[in-house]
Amino acid sequence: MKAVFLDRDGVINKLIYHHDHGIIDSPFTVEQFSLINGVGQAIKRLRGHHYRVILVSNQPGIAKGFFSRNIFQSIRKRMNDLLTISGTKLDGEYYCLHHPEAEISELRTICACRKPEPGLLLRAAREMNIDLSPSWMVGDGITDIQAGKRAGCRTVLIGRMKCELCELMNKYDAVPDFIAPSLTEAAEYILAKGDQQWKSSLTQRVSTISKNG
Repeated sequence: MKAVFLDRDGVINKLIYHHDHGIIDSPFTVEQFSLINGVGQAIKRLRGHHYRVILVSNQPGIAKGFFSRNIFQSIRKRMNDLLTISGTKLDGEYYCLHHPEAEISELRTICACRKPEPGLLLRAAREMNIDLSPSWMVGDGITDIQAGKRAGCRTVLIGRMKCELCELMNKYDAVPDFIAPSLTEAAEYILAKGDQQWKSSLTQRVSTISKNG
């Protein structure tokens, strides 16, 4: 089974500017959560082409004291409700709630699941019988690309190429296979590459059968 692993904030939902903290970050309330246009359709298309679509996301908001576990679960419910309205769903959700400088002691740790470490992807692969080599990691940050590459996936970066980003990608061995402006374009690229791989494999099998006559 193959999969497309998705980061959440900036890929599935819109990022929020939090005036009180002076940062652009995840939604801190249910009301702040909204899907990016086209996300539901993109996920639906990927699932329709036999990809499992699995969310893998660093979510240190609880650890940093930005919101409670109850709010975190309510935001998850809001996301899934909106995807259901769009006619689709995620096949799995995997979160890292840790942070090395967390205010909450039980979440203050250096872990193997926080991207750029590949722990979330590896756990999902074990639990959901995912073959990582034909799978993809799609995210809007260098840590997403690093995690995908370390897990053995192909990668797509959501965003725009900038000179500073080029330098960082090279420095951290995080050059993606493709850069797309949104999940919609990323999904189209993944599906096109998947079709090419299938046709190439079919041609090789036909050639082998012909030679063995």
